[in-house]
Amino acid sequence: MNGQVISIDAESSSFDAHLAIPPAGSGPGLILLDEVAKNEHVRHAADEYAAEGYVSLAPSLRSLDATRATRAIDAALTVLRARPEVRGKIAVLGYGPGGLLAFVAAARLKINAAISYYPAGLEAHLDEASAVRCPILFHFAENDRHITAAAREKIRGALAAHDSAEFFVYRGADHGFSNRSGDSYDRISAQIARSRTIGLLRNHLGPRYDLNAMWERHGDCEFALRDVDATMATMVDEPYVNHIPTLTGGIGQRELYRFYKHHFIPGLPKDTKMVPISRTIGPDSVVDEVLFCFTHTQEVDFLLPGIAPTGKWVEVPLVVIIQFRGDKVAHEHIYWDSASALVQVGALDPKGLPTTGIDTARKAIDEKSIPSNRLMRRWAESAGKD
Repeated sequence: MNGQVISIDAESSSFDAHLAIPPAGSGPGLILLDEVAKNEHVRHAADEYAAEGYVSLAPSLRSLDATRATRAIDAALTVLRARPEVRGKIAVLGYGPGGLLAFVAAARLKINAAISYYPAGLEAHLDEASAVRCPILFHFAENDRHITAAAREKIRGALAAHDSAEFFVYRGADHGFSNRSGDSYDRISAQIARSRTIGLLRNHLGPRYDLNAMWERHGDCEFALRDVDATMATMVDEPYVNHIPTLTGGIGQRELYRFYKHHFIPGLPKDTKMVPISRTIGPDSVVDEVLFCFTHTQEVDFLLPGIAPTGKWVEVPLVVIIQFRGDKVAHEHIYWDSASALVQVGALDPKGLPTTGIDTARKAIDEKSIPSNRLMRRWAESAGKD
């Protein structure tokens, strides 16, 4: 963890809090709340949200009594607002009992947004729902024994008139699914919930990053400049890249640098080009749909490992999912139609197989250029049937 411990005075007592400052040195404020005396997870979360641009404060609360805890949170808000690093608005995010307190803070204190993860016991405080004025986001676990489906619906109903209340239920997940050190940790649910949380924070607090420009810069470093050091400079300290079909790429700075320097960048044929098809930009991610085009003049060992150069022109439909952390690329998942690439270089005979060659790429560009369902033997049987 990269933060520092500060002391906060509240009434006649004081408590410690973990403070993490973003790389830019300033940003909106975020208070993170967890279970009493079990907040190692929330301190790690504070460091992660600092990397996203938030001045993050994780107080060590000694009481879950709503009234006393609210006073402590108010004291933490006062300290955070006085920090010179805090620019603009402040949100409260809580897990478990901290999720309940995030809701209570939204009802009783002046905050700009609230995020509540699996808030057990919230039903007892629904008489305060009408006092919530700020945007609020709830993350529930489908299999949570502490918060039944009926309880979730009761919470949703109490906030039905709130225009900026959002509710998400994570299928198959249990209470504590976001805690990496817990037995119920669910990595995929936690990632999705985190992205939704980032979306709310970006929309209502900022900071707002130009993900399109950052991704364009990363691509220029790879394909135009072919500069490994410049490419790595656009990424976080411990990034990873996973080319799904061939399991190529790298995890961590050292392995990924090696991959880029000795395999990816020198493995790009000179006439390589990317033809854009679509781009979707989210709060912390970009999804690119492209055609990856090149003449197979050398072994492209990240995409066609072990296949000797054939001199053939290749067009491969490809999808890249890019995750950002703050203003840096954190990781990339890259998918492509491996079978059509193998067909195009003559390494796979498509006869009798449900695949084709360059037609896959052509239809991705123009859906009317290639007839649909040619590989379905039973397609003709449904002709004329409704």
